[in-house]
Amino acid sequence: MRITLLNPPFKGRFSRASRSPAVAKSGTLYFPIWLAYATGVLEKAGFQAQLIDSPAQGYSPDNTISLVKGFNPHLVVVDTTTPSIHSDLAISGAIKRTLPKAYLCLVGTHASVLPEEVLLECPSADSVARKEYDYTLRELAQNLAGGVGLDGVAGISYRREEKIIHNPDRKMIEDLDALPLVAEVYRRHLVVEDYFFAAARYPMSMMITGRGCPHRCIFCLYPQTFHGRRYRLRSAENVAEEFAYTAKELPQVREVVIEDDTFSADRERMRAIARLLIDAGNRLPWSANVRVNLDFETMVLLRACGCRLLIVGYESGDSQILRNMHKGITLEQMEEFARSARRAGLLVHGCFMAGNPGEDRRTLSATLRLALKLSPDTAQFFPVMAYPGTEAYHWAKERGYLLADDFAQWCTPQGLHSTIIRTEHLTPDELVRFCDYARRIYYLRPRYLAYKLWQSLSRAEERRRNLKALRTFLRHLF
Repeated sequence: MRITLLNPPFKGRFSRASRSPAVAKSGTLYFPIWLAYATGVLEKAGFQAQLIDSPAQGYSPDNTISLVKGFNPHLVVVDTTTPSIHSDLAISGAIKRTLPKAYLCLVGTHASVLPEEVLLECPSADSVARKEYDYTLRELAQNLAGGVGLDGVAGISYRREEKIIHNPDRKMIEDLDALPLVAEVYRRHLVVEDYFFAAARYPMSMMITGRGCPHRCIFCLYPQTFHGRRYRLRSAENVAEEFAYTAKELPQVREVVIEDDTFSADRERMRAIARLLIDAGNRLPWSANVRVNLDFETMVLLRACGCRLLIVGYESGDSQILRNMHKGITLEQMEEFARSARRAGLLVHGCFMAGNPGEDRRTLSATLRLALKLSPDTAQFFPVMAYPGTEAYHWAKERGYLLADDFAQWCTPQGLHSTIIRTEHLTPDELVRFCDYARRIYYLRPRYLAYKLWQSLSRAEERRRNLKALRTFLRHLF
């Protein structure tokens, strides 16, 4: 049985796997990591799989459909996101018209939250595989190949005659070590040079060491719509194995980005990974998403095993806004984190937001002041993106702050981040203007420019990263 897994084309280099899917101003483009995991699972089960990443490979809709047609799959899996959903469903329909006998299944965050809505909008789609779909697709493919009905396939919503049937949710995967190494799938199907993360050395690879996040931030997409709130872990040994595989089989990779929502949520296991990497003599730099409660001693250990950069959500410079978004951190922790990271020799990529409940001009000013004070190596300023299935979306919709119903307005005509929510005090345009203003103030400081010039001249790897990001970012900065 042949299976195509498709990251469909949309607006050029649309980063569909990002937590806020869009064409990034920095040029960042994520690996299609969830499609890649499912590809590996299906191949391990004996199926012949084709993984197409149209945004990374620059394929147009016509190119994409031609590639799918050439493979002649029995099952086609199409990824979806909120900003791209209308285009995703249009591509799905075109594929079905080209291959009317193929079974068409939709996956991704948007389809997971609104399965009935997308099936009604896209009559060509046969089903939706909700949430984590690795094993759901495997069972679906096995049943289709064996001519078995779909009643027992947990995690799918599907058509039966004139009705849409929602089977019970599938249990989240507990034994993550049983999944294939995603780096193996990258090697077989993708070109790592096609991907870019502005804060990481180029070319990079992406890895997941655990799924889910125990924290309660109201805006975060994947824990609320896809993986759940509980942090499920790969073993430290399994993670170290993927580092070793990447270093050997993908020698062009200059950094591994650990894309867990919060890698530091289980600190003892994080330290165990660090010790294994030290024992193995790891020389592959890496970065990870962490929280500001990470202690200095652990940072020193992480630095010793190859960690180069910590990605952290500072979000706001106002304590009440932090409470309103259920962030669970303090301004004092942020300052201590920044000092500790600097002492440990680690770079920081700081994330800041505009538009959470209670936001006004005063709190936005506090956020910019905090960003300038903490002065991370790189910083991002984004308006809140409220996606269906998140608390932020429900908050905005219930209060009448959601100003559009058309999901196409979740990004600009160019595919860039947009926002369609207001706060009690600010309009969407004011939130976007603040982010643009904060970005210019932050990056055009003479002190920051001098620091980046020194970094680029003194470290060849950082120079390559800075120049690649600058080429894309500069036109948006002004």
